[in-house]
Amino acid sequence: MKGGKLIIFSAPSGSGKTTIVRHLLEQPELNLAFSISATSRPRRGKEKHGEHYYFMRLSEFKQHIKDDDFLEWEEVYRDNFYGTLKSEVERLWSEGKNVIFDIDVAGGLRIKKKFPDKTLAVFVKPPSVDELKIRLKKRSTESDDKINMRIAKASVELATAPQFDKIIKNYDLDKALEEAHKLVADFVGAKTEA
Repeated sequence: MKGGKLIIFSAPSGSGKTTIVRHLLEQPELNLAFSISATSRPRRGKEKHGEHYYFMRLSEFKQHIKDDDFLEWEEVYRDNFYGTLKSEVERLWSEGKNVIFDIDVAGGLRIKKKFPDKTLAVFVKPPSVDELKIRLKKRSTESDDKINMRIAKASVELATAPQFDKIIKNYDLDKALEEAHKLVADFVGAKTEA
C-alpha cells in the first residue's frame, strides 16, 4: 500500500473528535477524504451503509478478518467489531487524497505502527470524564448501561494519550478546531492563509 498521508483522530466517545474531523473535511486545501469504517454493530438512527459505516453481519466481518482484509480491527464491545478495510484506504489514495480517520484509540495506534512515517496520530482529550458523561447523555442514542460502558472504557483510553503524536485538549471547541487545522495543514503541507 502506498499513497497519501494518514491522519488519525482518536478519543473516548463524546470528546468531540467527530466534530473536529467533520470540520477538517470541509477545508478543501487539506485534500482530505474520510475513511469509512466497517462494523458488525447494528445501525443507529439514520445511519446509512457506505456513508457512516460499512455495516456487516458478524459472520461477514469475521470472514474479512480471516481473509486479512483489514488494516486494523478490534472487538470494541462483545460481538461489536470495528475495522478499517485496506480496500477503503487504497480507494481514497487512488483518488489522490489524504485519508482522515475518526477511529478507536487501539485502531489508531495500530495504523500509526504500520505507517509511522506517513501518519499523524492525534488524541482529542475531553475536559473531564464527568463532561464526557454529560455529552453522551445529551446524545440520547444509547442506554445508561452503554454510556457507563463507554465511560469505563474512557479511563483506559485516556491513559494512551501519550502514545499519540499530538494531544488536542477540547475544552473550547473553536480553539480545538483551529489547533487541529494547523496540525493537519502542517502535516500534509497545505498552504493556508496567514
